[in-house]
Amino acid sequence: MTAPHFIPLSQYQSYPDDEMSRRAAEYYQLMDARRTVREFSDRVPPRDVIENCLKTASTAPSGANLQPWHFAVVSDPQIKKKVREAAEAEEREFYERLAPPEWLEALAPLGTDSNKPFLETAPYLIAVFSQRFGVLPDGRKVKHYYAVESVGIAAGMLVAAVHNAGLASLTHTPSPMGFLNDILGRPANERPFLLLVVGYPADDARVPDIGRKPLESIASFH
Repeated sequence: MTAPHFIPLSQYQSYPDDEMSRRAAEYYQLMDARRTVREFSDRVPPRDVIENCLKTASTAPSGANLQPWHFAVVSDPQIKKKVREAAEAEEREFYERLAPPEWLEALAPLGTDSNKPFLETAPYLIAVFSQRFGVLPDGRKVKHYYAVESVGIAAGMLVAAVHNAGLASLTHTPSPMGFLNDILGRPANERPFLLLVVGYPADDARVPDIGRKPLESIASFH
C-alpha cells in the first residue's frame, strides 16, 4: 500500500470578514445572472478560454482523487451534425412516446421540444463522461469510487467557469446517450454524463420567464 505524502497548504488565501462577505456576495450576483440559453451565435470564442474552463472543472474534488472524468470537446461541424441527429432521434422518442404527462407539464414553461438546432449552431459541445473504472498501461482496471458524484461536481464547476468567462451554456441530457461513445470513439468504461453546449448567446436570444427558489426554501441552518 502506498504511504501518504503531504505538502504544506501554501496556496490557501484567508480574507478579513468584510472582504469575505463582499466576495461571496459578488460571486452570487455573478452566478445569479447565469441563464440557460437555447439560442446561440455561431461566433467562436478563443480556444484558451475553453481550455481554462476545462482545467477549472478538473480541480473538482473526487473520490480517492481518482479524477474519474473525461471531457470530449466537439467543434467539427460534421461531428456536431451527427450528435444533433442522434440526440434528436432520442428526443423524439421521449416527447412522443416515453415522457409521462406530468413530466411534459413540468417542461412546458421552458418551451422545449425535440428540435435541437443549438447542437449545430453553438461553436462547442462538451461531452462529459464518467469513468466507472480506469485502465492502467498494463491493462489492469482501477475501480473509481463515487464516480458519478465526482463528475457531477466537476460538471457544475465547468458550468460556473463558462459563465464566469462570459459565455453561455446549456445542459443537455438526451436519454440514453450511448451514441456519444460511438460518435466520439470513447471506450466502454466511460458513460456519458452530460452534453454541455457552450458559446455566445444569439443577439436576439430569449429565455423563459422563470425564477429561482428563495434561500429559506432550499436551505436550513441547524
